[in-house]
Amino acid sequence: MYDPPLALYIWGNLTAADKHAIAIVGSRRTTHYGQQAALGFSRDLARSGLTIISGLARGIDSFAHRGALEAKGRTIAVIGSGLAQLYPPENFKLAEEIANGHGAVISEFPLQQRPDKKTFPMRNRIVAAWSTGVLVVECPKWSGSIITANLGIEMGKTVYAVPGPIDRPTSAGCNQLIRDGASLVSSADDILEDLETLPLNFELEVQPASSPPKELDATEQCVFDALSKEETLIDHIVNSSKLPVSTVITTLLRLEMKRLIRQLPGPRYVLR
Repeated sequence: MYDPPLALYIWGNLTAADKHAIAIVGSRRTTHYGQQAALGFSRDLARSGLTIISGLARGIDSFAHRGALEAKGRTIAVIGSGLAQLYPPENFKLAEEIANGHGAVISEFPLQQRPDKKTFPMRNRIVAAWSTGVLVVECPKWSGSIITANLGIEMGKTVYAVPGPIDRPTSAGCNQLIRDGASLVSSADDILEDLETLPLNFELEVQPASSPPKELDATEQCVFDALSKEETLIDHIVNSSKLPVSTVITTLLRLEMKRLIRQLPGPRYVLR
């Protein structure tokens, strides 16, 4: 950053993994569509080992933090006020949960600084700078989220946007970002696949493919054991597992949703 903060006040704790973060931002006035999208993206990205960073504001920010907490992942809230003047006040319990072992609430402002029109844009530059990429979930054409996205672009970050209905002002900002070149995303997988192409020199903390989660049921374990790092045709999986084709197909879908395997054209499958 050309204008880094002089200091950061931290409530909670930071870890080395927090340098691998995705910003999730959006409007304070949300629809059910935006809320569910923010929760879903945040949960899946947090489960993959990325830290979710946002601004603790009402709306999309709050759902982004909650999604990370639901996934038992890490999240960082950068606020536009001092820690002793936390805003909005109704998010105090959310901030407390974040700081209590799940991440940190952070501010560059003195403890008693109240929020104003200048502090929020200043907060946005830290969110953009901290992140590997910026995901805008739902926002109108004029929004602080657009400021964060533009700051991310200036800093060389990838900007992602969730498309919305063309007749809803609440999605006009995201649709405009996509028109201007932001990456359209419909699931966390779109972001994770994009990150795999970047020279980040780190690996996401996903469950190793050779050590599947203990919660796999017998059918899932059977299909999982039939796969390897080599491309495997579905016919081979059926023959190896001795399960019906319909069962294999539905089980493969479940394993793919758990991000243990990947589907290739063919259809062929490989362990992640």
